[in-house]
Amino acid sequence: MVLDFWKKREEPSPLYIKGGCVERVSSFKFLGVHLSEDLPWKINTTQVARKAQQRLHFLRVLRKNKVEQRLMTSFYQSTIESILSYCISVWYAGLTAADRKMLQRVVSTAQNIVGCPLIPLQLS
Repeated sequence: MVLDFWKKREEPSPLYIKGGCVERVSSFKFLGVHLSEDLPWKINTTQVARKAQQRLHFLRVLRKNKVEQRLMTSFYQSTIESILSYCISVWYAGLTAADRKMLQRVVSTAQNIVGCPLIPLQLS
């Protein structure tokens, strides 16, 4: 993957390491964050939202079993909010309005499940 911000883009020459040509990819996952050549954050946002939505199931189970609000809020902060906010300073500023809405929808759903206000997702 080559990150190139020049207006006049030229195809980079192939890179060889120990005689073998290094494969060029358009995106990859590094330390849990999906990076793409032109740095759109759609892939990363989709993966983060999907992973957080999977954890909402466990929050629903807690509500069904009448766990108190304080514990559900703690569960949300430790499992769902931590997923949503991982490396947020890197990718949040580059999100589109649709991507931000996708992530905020997860927070809103969790808020409805818990039954009390939760901190909205934003970069402070």
